Amino acid sequence: MSMLNLESFHDTSLMSEPYEYLVLPGFVRADCLKRIEADFPKIEQGGSFPLASLSFGDAFGELGDELLGESVRAAFSDKFELDLAGRPATLTVRGRCRSKDGKVHTDSRSKLITALIYLNDDWSGDGGQLRLLRSNNIEDVIAEVPPHAGTLICFRNRENAWHGHTSYEGPRRALQLNWVVDDAAARKSERRHGLSARLKSLSRSLFSRT
Repeated sequence: MSMLNLESFHDTSLMSEPYEYLVLPGFVRADCLKRIEADFPKIEQGGSFPLASLSFGDAFGELGDELLGESVRAAFSDKFELDLAGRPATLTVRGRCRSKDGKVHTDSRSKLITALIYLNDDWSGDGGQLRLLRSNNIEDVIAEVPPHAGTLICFRNRENAWHGHTSYEGPRRALQLNWVVDDAAARKSERRHGLSARLKSLSRSLFSRT
């Protein structure tokens, strides 16, 4: 059985102004959340980590496989009216937010679609709620999305697709799924996040010895 509510995804309208986006609470099925949360990788540091650099349980692995599968690709291709055939997908994981994270930005031009899936039970933080923006002003808000467990927010990566969040420090679980322009962009993303993960692991190892 699918862990994702693709039926609701198909039925949810895509907003078009000032760029294409969609917000869907309950994208991850409620009856799967406890298993996924229990199998979430242990991440003690900020930043994004590729799946290959992490250890996790079966349920989290199943979720990752489904997000990278053809049914999800087809659903997003149809929703955004964008041919994703032959476009590689990348998937990274965050477990903690740092106070410096969330600065207003647009994504790399190599990314075609960005999808964020949140896995935070009982979120109550004032900060850390992603804002889709009309400009590079954090107060110029189109939508603000609490990172509740199971919620999806996705958008077409346009040059005006500004987003960010106010400062927050603490646990904040999220997966980021992207379809990128080509294999070179996917390899670049994997190298960048993989190197970052190795450096963080080395730093943690050295710190634990002091």
